[in-house]
Amino acid sequence: MALHAVALAQDITAEYHGHDLGAVLRDDSTIFSLWAPTAAAVTVRLYRKGSDEEIVEERNRRARDLAATNGTAESSAFDPATVGDAAALESSAFAPFATYEMAHDAAFESTGVWRASVPENLDGTYYDFAIQFDDGTVTVSADPWARAAGVNGKRSMVIDLKRTDPEGWADDRAPEIPANKLVVWETHVVDFSADPRSGVPREHLGTFLAFTHPDTTLDGAGMTPTCVNYLKNLGVTCVQIEPMYDYGSVDEAAPRMNRGYNWGYDPVNYNVPEGSYSTDPFDGAVRIRECKQMVQALHKAGFKVIMDVVYNHMYTTDNWFERTVPGYFCRRDMHGAFTNGSGCGCDMASEKPMMRKYIADSVEYWAREYHIDGFRFDLMGLIDVDTMRQVRAQLEGIGDGKDYILYGEPWFAKDTPANHNPDLPLSTNANLDELDEHIGAFCDASRDTIKGHVHDQLVPGYVNGAAEKYAPLMVEAADAWRTSGRLPRHEARQMVQYVSSHDDLTLWDKLCITMRGGKPTADDYDAVAGRVDDIVAANRLAAAAVLTSAGLPFFLSGEEFGRTKHGNSNSYNGPFEDNVIFWERAERMGWLVSTYRQLIAARGSDPAFADGVRTAVPTDDPRVVAFRVGTHLVALNPTDAACAVRSGVHSEGSYIVPAHDFLVSEAQD
Repeated sequence: MALHAVALAQDITAEYHGHDLGAVLRDDSTIFSLWAPTAAAVTVRLYRKGSDEEIVEERNRRARDLAATNGTAESSAFDPATVGDAAALESSAFAPFATYEMAHDAAFESTGVWRASVPENLDGTYYDFAIQFDDGTVTVSADPWARAAGVNGKRSMVIDLKRTDPEGWADDRAPEIPANKLVVWETHVVDFSADPRSGVPREHLGTFLAFTHPDTTLDGAGMTPTCVNYLKNLGVTCVQIEPMYDYGSVDEAAPRMNRGYNWGYDPVNYNVPEGSYSTDPFDGAVRIRECKQMVQALHKAGFKVIMDVVYNHMYTTDNWFERTVPGYFCRRDMHGAFTNGSGCGCDMASEKPMMRKYIADSVEYWAREYHIDGFRFDLMGLIDVDTMRQVRAQLEGIGDGKDYILYGEPWFAKDTPANHNPDLPLSTNANLDELDEHIGAFCDASRDTIKGHVHDQLVPGYVNGAAEKYAPLMVEAADAWRTSGRLPRHEARQMVQYVSSHDDLTLWDKLCITMRGGKPTADDYDAVAGRVDDIVAANRLAAAAVLTSAGLPFFLSGEEFGRTKHGNSNSYNGPFEDNVIFWERAERMGWLVSTYRQLIAARGSDPAFADGVRTAVPTDDPRVVAFRVGTHLVALNPTDAACAVRSGVHSEGSYIVPAHDFLVSEAQD
């Protein structure tokens, strides 16, 4: 990118406050609008296909058909490797079928918007922009504001969104769930159903549509529930989906088995669903419809749907934002280099007015168009406080907006100048009191207290070997650290209480490593019966600690049956065996699953579990922790001996908590 164009971005004052950027359909016309205040000229280019590779494949197919008909060799096939070569791109086969020069908006100096009106309804047409700058540089970009795209997101698509609505979509509603019954179960679209034994039809394995099958069982045998059927039995009420917007690390055009795997924390098109999760990634409408079908099915089954969003960085510095307005949307240091607080090479400048607007509008779009009920912000600590507050405000402008769930990671991956700018408060733990009380944050303090430090794999926590050290902190953790002084002032509802997520070691693997002196065996990871009773007991204690704490309980899919990644602490790009949920393990570890089910039910029985004050009560062993909340007594015993626990501070009555076990009971005074 030419340095001149980047330099111009530093002086941008133009802002646009409308909601019609992108492609807007009318009955007999299509209006394209692009925010590009530093561009000297913009052309919108129209295509029949979403990629040049599709044209190659179509020509090759015709050649094969002709050869088969004539009984001759394929003489006219194209070589896909030539796609993108200058000679190939000059051919009419790959050229746009129409181009339109865009013109300044009437108030361009203040808005920075270019527009072109095409006298035709272009629903289903693909497009991109050729953007020229005054130094002669030309970039080609998809539309950052696009709501549909072709395969791999390289071209945007004009879409009539109404035709993507599944039957009954207008009547789709999220279930109403009280705070004490909110329990989040995190999963990935592929992980959820890719196990061939999941009972999901083969053509829907690892796709959005896997969620639309409500009665699946292991091997289709009708006995052990899997997928959505399993979740209904477990009792969780919120399903958090790892990134499902269009991301760049998986080749959507490849056959399903050859696409590779990725968690998806590498955005390409923020407002477009991921094509590899659809049954047809080449038709931009299909992924939209099937994503909506997934949400609709989860709502029907009684679950809220939370979307994992990654507005802190993009897949590459060469993204649509940088191609459109070089130097504006990504943070740069004093030397003009991209900052890297995300660890991914390009931090998004949420503090810039148009980036802030983009993020807030994008979240609102997913909430309105896809009926998403909540949002988990990846590396929220890189997003400024004002932007997060704007997101919250726009969500609350939708019906009864207080029902929307909003939380994120209150940290960043690497230190950057933005972290030291006093005029740019970021959404970290240190600024928790500046966030809206309806914006939550993952509680790393509780996580590390319960199971040990997340990055030091050998360090144990309360449940797995360091009870004496951490017992004094456990009631504070259960009370969401409200009076500890560890965190700024906050509400209990802001604490996301957890001990596992897709990141880092699974809970089971952390327990295996710490409880086997750093040398767990395959039998430990695989939970061979009779060899892991102590690990199961520690897992149960961790579950009890999380599910009886104030705040929002959260756990990784499969934590409840000892999900393992065999010690892989960063399985973002595979292998398959370390990521997929193997449903046979849920059957085999049924006793552990029952523990979670019972704890979830107990939490749902008393509203005080959501935000009631936890009051410590005496025990006969300082390593055994007990507290009252509402009408309940909770006690955790990680020791080798049974322990007596009083039912209240002044009560003479007591309970016996077995060794390596817990108690959640109605308190008898």
